[in-house]
Amino acid sequence: MKLLKQLTGASLAIAISAMASFTPTTAQAAGKLLKAPDPDWTGGVVTCRLIEFIIADWGYKVKRVTIPSGPAVAEALRAGDFQYACESWPTYSTTKEKFIKKWGGDGSIAYLGEVGVVGESGYYVPRYVIEGDEARGIKASAPDLKTWEDLNKYKEVFKSLETGDKGRLIACPVAAWECKDAERIAALKLDYHPVELGSEAAHWAEMQASYKRGEPFLAYTWEPHWIHAALDLVEIKLPDYSAEAWPASDWAQDITFNYANPDFVKEHPRVAQLIKNMNLTNSEQAKMIYQVDVKKRKLDEVVREWMSQNEAIWKAWVPGES
Repeated sequence: MKLLKQLTGASLAIAISAMASFTPTTAQAAGKLLKAPDPDWTGGVVTCRLIEFIIADWGYKVKRVTIPSGPAVAEALRAGDFQYACESWPTYSTTKEKFIKKWGGDGSIAYLGEVGVVGESGYYVPRYVIEGDEARGIKASAPDLKTWEDLNKYKEVFKSLETGDKGRLIACPVAAWECKDAERIAALKLDYHPVELGSEAAHWAEMQASYKRGEPFLAYTWEPHWIHAALDLVEIKLPDYSAEAWPASDWAQDITFNYANPDFVKEHPRVAQLIKNMNLTNSEQAKMIYQVDVKKRKLDEVVREWMSQNEAIWKAWVPGES
């Protein structure tokens, strides 16, 4: 998941200062040290690690930088502080129209093709909210809930101490992801209050805990994600996506993409071509996300294991190999 709100000037300055403080190494002197941001969602990190581990065999090292995804990453790419970045979600990108030619931008950021992962976002409730769950002794609390137009009728079902008389939306977990939940709620005249929990981990933990207790909740989530395997969720229909109306509409389907500094494409054409050739499906990425987020395994270990078991897939991305 999910692209993001611009850092404050101070935060961006700190991040860029940290990037500038790296000690040069032999690899860097030889042009083999690349810098890339670590995405702040598991699927994005999986994508980045796949690239990193493949090019390691070519003598490259990647310096991972922790920085919130979004406009600050775009600015760092344009400045050359990052060479490439992984898995941008177009719906949340506030910079693609400015900097990427594919969307009419000035070309100061290079488009490196689709990741293969196709994202969909929306608001979901547990199935038992609508249909009940006889085995768990749960009665349907919102039996006619189908679309956003029904939500106000059931705001009492979803309210909490922190939201008073308003319904509670477990909103997009990080403000910087720019889901615009507050604007959507206002535009659709929903008597709800969005609650951001501050991290993806807290978001899923809240949903799982409420589900275990059999409590009703309305929550933002997206696909691909392991949460849909862990919980039986039903999407609440929003108005069909409209670029003109958004965020007073559903999200667009997101064809995720990788992107880079244009000089990187010229200076490291084989790496750039590898990234362009990448084609990681929702299903394959979700398998790794599940192992990391649910089974609590180390991400690097999971990615390396997947690579060892799926050589035919990733070797097809390598320029000159099939």
